[in-house]
Amino acid sequence: MKWIEIIKLQVADSDRESVKNELSKLISKIDHKGGLYNVKAYYNALVSSDLIINLYWEDGKVEPQGSATGLGLIYVLKTFGLTSHSVWIEQ
Repeated sequence: MKWIEIIKLQVADSDRESVKNELSKLISKIDHKGGLYNVKAYYNALVSSDLIINLYWEDGKVEPQGSATGLGLIYVLKTFGLTSHSVWIEQ
């Protein structure tokens, strides 16, 4: 079963570059195990201080509350601004 975690982060516009650098470091350290096959970050085309991180999973066990990896990212990212987190299952 494929599923995705979406983490949205809203930061102060002045902090965008420091968050971008920290996010690049965090993503490079993520261990792709347990079904995690891809991690991507996107920046909003209109609101430069909004970004999302998508964790792509291909695993039989969906974590409805989020994976340990996703929850760990939120723990770090919430120091930069407002976060939201959701899990979506592919049909």
